[in-house]
Parts: sequence; structure tokens; C-alpha cells
Amino acid sequence: MPRKSMQTLSEPMYYVLLALTKELYGTEIMNEVRRISSDRIKIGPGTLYTMLDKFLTAGLIKRTNQGLATKSYIITADGKRALKEEYARLGTLILDGEKIMEVLI
Repeated sequence: MPRKSMQTLSEPMYYVLLALTKELYGTEIMNEVRRISSDRIKIGPGTLYTMLDKFLTAGLIKRTNQGLATKSYIITADGKRALKEEYARLGTLILDGEKIMEVLI
């Protein structure tokens, strides 16, 4: 069965939504993702803008300051819901893994 779009988020997608809990433009988003992930996740402009287009289409983010040259973005209520769902899903993965890892350690 095919996966529903945005049902689960990739690691970079998750970090972009985390970053967009405050209004940011492209370069700020890339820098914030690097900061939040302790420099583990590095997103280039091509990947970022493809992701932002998907998020816009899905209604997870919205563009702010429409009339200006700089495009800024912020998470929407639907985006917050998706982020919370992904956070809960990741927490479940950790809890499930702990059951097994306790035996291995």
C-alpha cells in the first residue's frame, strides 16, 4: 500500500518544521536546521526549496511578507499538528527500541 504524502517526515523535513516554529527565510532556515541538529543536518538551497514547495502545497507552512523580495515562511496549525504527530511517532520508536536495547546492553 503506498504511503500517504506527509504521513511521516524525513529527518530533514522534521528539522525544517522545527525551525519554522519561528518566521525565517531560506538562509535562516538552513542555518537554524544546522544549529538545532548540532550541525548533523545540512540542507542545500535546492533541497530546501523543493521541501518548502511541498510543505506549502500540503498547507503545513505559509509564506509571510508576500510583497517583499525575501520569502519568509512559518509553520501553520496543520504543520504544528504534523510536527506533534511526528514527535509522538519518534517517541514511540524510542520506547519500542528501549525494550530491545535493554536486553542488548
